[in-house]
Amino acid sequence: MNDQIQPDGSAEHEYDHGALGDAEYAEFMELAAEEGFDIEDVEGAIEEAGHGPLPVLAVVGRPNVGKSTLVNRIIGRREAVVEDKPGVTRDRVTYEAEWAGRRFKVVDTGGWEQDVLGIDASVAAQAEYAIEAADAVVFVVDAKVGATDTDEAVVRLLRKAGKPVVLCANKVDGPSGEADAAYLWNLGLGEPHPVSALHGRGTGDMLDAVLEALPEAPAQTFGSTALGGPRRVALIGRPNVGKSSLLNKVAGEERVVVNELAGTTRDPVDELIELGDKTWKFVDTAGIRKRVHLQQGADYYASLRTAAAVEKAEVAVVLIDGSETISVQDQRIITMAVEAGRALVLAYNKWDTLDEERRYYLEREIETELAQVTWAPRVNVSARTGRHMEKLVPAIETALAGWETRVPTGRLNAFLGELVAAHPHPVRGGKQPRILFGTQAGTKPPRFVLFASGFIEAGYRRFIERRLREEFGFEGAPIHISVRVREKRGKKK
Repeated sequence: MNDQIQPDGSAEHEYDHGALGDAEYAEFMELAAEEGFDIEDVEGAIEEAGHGPLPVLAVVGRPNVGKSTLVNRIIGRREAVVEDKPGVTRDRVTYEAEWAGRRFKVVDTGGWEQDVLGIDASVAAQAEYAIEAADAVVFVVDAKVGATDTDEAVVRLLRKAGKPVVLCANKVDGPSGEADAAYLWNLGLGEPHPVSALHGRGTGDMLDAVLEALPEAPAQTFGSTALGGPRRVALIGRPNVGKSSLLNKVAGEERVVVNELAGTTRDPVDELIELGDKTWKFVDTAGIRKRVHLQQGADYYASLRTAAAVEKAEVAVVLIDGSETISVQDQRIITMAVEAGRALVLAYNKWDTLDEERRYYLEREIETELAQVTWAPRVNVSARTGRHMEKLVPAIETALAGWETRVPTGRLNAFLGELVAAHPHPVRGGKQPRILFGTQAGTKPPRFVLFASGFIEAGYRRFIERRLREEFGFEGAPIHISVRVREKRGKKK
């Protein structure tokens, strides 16, 4: 059983339990009550870990209209950096928010700096990615200034995307400013909601409209079990590591342009390819050069589109140039795939060009630089000659199997009991916290909730993850572990 939501909503009850069936859920809640946990807290922890990704709300608009101020107002704390000048926010930053009992993610967008192609290209790149990755959009306009040409450009993107839009007329500090907000009806996006992000005026009504626009949970768009479509594989890596060459070799024909000039691929290219009696959708992406906000023009735009392709994929194949030293950028790209929760395969390309000395040093680099992803399947390939290409699909299938693995609660708790007895948590401050019980609340990727008598240190969590992999596999899958601590008032019966 997995936490896949059926398109017709028929699995809604199952969804509320995460990946737990009714009988398993009832047994688990009885165990939680015996250990003195608050039932609502346990239910919330399972739902939080089991539902998969939260709905995403993107906050977009031109510079200095108050996006970050509005984000701080929505999340209820001053976390996004705010300054009275344009361009303060550069990276896209994601926060969790809650309104009227519903949780969702808020994406604060930025990075709108003038570059060689002009501000319009930069705005379009940032806004288009944010819109594409979101379930709904809050479009922030400065009501005092009114709609500008840049605002009109973003409106065209919004219409093209077809996502639900809530129009926020910001900087309306009193009734006199509502007339200015009314002019924004002309944008054709529906009712403008007059808001003062700085003072909080009108934000409640705007958030009510946001909840109407956001889905209860985003639709699962991947997985052959629900939609009957091909599994999606994103090929990612630095420029010129051979992603397009690999795609052509796998396809058996010249599907995409290959050139020695780095950065030939600009937009993600989807290709349906028959391999191993299955149809796969391979996505060739643009090479990621460096941090997104340090890029300019077409490179900046291409990196955003690559990030969106990873979000839509099920498994990421990270290509690494074996002839070059593993770089910080290689590590950053791997981290991007892991943080996106995708299954992971590492492919070391140009293997045919490596001599014995380089292979020796590459192995040492892998041990030291990529120790955090030793669980990812590895293949040594040559996109130019086709060497070991037959090993790529089995590695992808292994990673997907680990990504979808589900451990029954009874078996998991038997394992945790033996683990805690043999390797208890270190004593800290005269106390020794214990893992009391746990459950796997979701898959794709595997998500665990552990309930403990006290704070569990990060080192011990990593130890648990390592032992989970040794016991149950999860090869090629990032594992998410959250820990809930029992309140002091709880008593074990």
